Amino acid sequence: MYNEYGIIDIGSNTMRLVIYKRDLSGRLMEIENVKIVARLRVYLNNDRILSAKGISLLIRTLLSFQEVTRHHQIKEVKCVATASIRQAKNQQQILAEVEKQTDFSIRILSEYEEAYFGYFAVLNSFAIDEAITIDIGGGSTEVTYFNKRELIEYHSFPFGALALKKQFVSGEVPTLEENQRISTFVQQNFETLDWLKNKQVPVIAIGGSARNMAQIHQAITKYPLADIHQYEMALTDIQEVKELLAPLSFSQLTKVDGLASDRADIIMPAVLVFEQIMDTSSTTTFLISRKGLRDGIFYKELSRPHGSKTFKNVVEKSLFLLAQDYEVDQKHAKQVSYLALSIFTQLQKLALAEFTDEDLFYLMKGASIYNFGEHVSNESSSEHTFYLLTNRMIDGMKHKDRVKLALISSYKKKDLFRQFVEHYQHWYTKNELKKMRLLGAILKLANSLNSTKRNVVDCLKLSVSDGTILLEALCKKDWKPEEYQANKQKKHLEKALKRNIEILFS
Repeated sequence: MYNEYGIIDIGSNTMRLVIYKRDLSGRLMEIENVKIVARLRVYLNNDRILSAKGISLLIRTLLSFQEVTRHHQIKEVKCVATASIRQAKNQQQILAEVEKQTDFSIRILSEYEEAYFGYFAVLNSFAIDEAITIDIGGGSTEVTYFNKRELIEYHSFPFGALALKKQFVSGEVPTLEENQRISTFVQQNFETLDWLKNKQVPVIAIGGSARNMAQIHQAITKYPLADIHQYEMALTDIQEVKELLAPLSFSQLTKVDGLASDRADIIMPAVLVFEQIMDTSSTTTFLISRKGLRDGIFYKELSRPHGSKTFKNVVEKSLFLLAQDYEVDQKHAKQVSYLALSIFTQLQKLALAEFTDEDLFYLMKGASIYNFGEHVSNESSSEHTFYLLTNRMIDGMKHKDRVKLALISSYKKKDLFRQFVEHYQHWYTKNELKKMRLLGAILKLANSLNSTKRNVVDCLKLSVSDGTILLEALCKKDWKPEEYQANKQKKHLEKALKRNIEILFS
């Protein structure tokens, strides 16, 4: 059984319809994502009246969305509007016209709601306890601060990328002097918030401008992953993007890799806002969130009965949904976890390896999804495991950590490990790579000890005799298939530990 929901987000720059499908496992998937660059902010005059032309454009766009929602027979569509409608003095006229001419009723989000839903989306997709969020739209910029995962402060500034362009830019794109005026204006506004100054916590950016800036930086650095969610930048990275874009004409900007052509004229104001919030908060870490306002609304209001609560463990939830999607045998995964943990703790107890709590985390998470790519193809399960993990968003895990999990969970042999890590080698030290191979070899042996998925092995006992590791497997059923596989696969752990291993079944 599937539930489908529609969300229409009427922003100052773009209007977007997203249709979500939520299956019984709880996984949220987009099945439609329709975007129209309406730029309603342009039709909001100095008296804060949305012109007849602007209202007509709004209606036409909603009727276009209506065709899609009717086609999919969506019974529940939430239609929300932000700054441009919120700031319009004739909003009652706008709401009445929309309700009269379309299937939709617009809910105008308050400044608090807009900020809250962005924060809530971040909370459900980042494993982070304290941070600042910033969501720059076309007509407003929402900033929040949360600590211990609780919202502490929020503020909505009445300027966004499109509004800044309208206020400060005379041509198609800002001049160097206009950029400076924008930076000074934004800095002065940010400094009015005492709770923002010198906070020294990560800044998490929401919205299309943030995603575009990150995509530009990824193109500059030839970043090996295509994913944007949890992409990390420093202040110098933002300044690198600024220096690349600042001297370019509008025509040149439309050809920049990673930059959507409909944002070519407003990307600079957005980049300047991101630079200033990092400077004001004195942070060194800038993270990109692919989840934003619409996702926050889904988590909070459409995914009942669990939507009113945040996930206690974001990574755990994301990996659980992954395991469900690829039909991971949970009983087998639990046995592999048990056996891997036994090998791990006894190796450490015998001083045959030095492990940390972080190593234990990756071992257990890797065991829960080890070699899940076999669901796609048994013959190339390792390759599929690595590919799927590096190309699927894992909420709560930074890119470096996700690739690390992929290398451990897909471990098959040293040569293939080297092939997988080739594009990411510079991310890790030699010792980190050795540790990943060791953890992968432990998982591979643990997996072989339950090769028939009958939970044959009851417990493991490790000891050392004349430099050889003796691994005794105490079994409760016939162990012949497991004995064959374990003796075949033990060589990977032997190479990682540089010791011979003798396995005794009884």
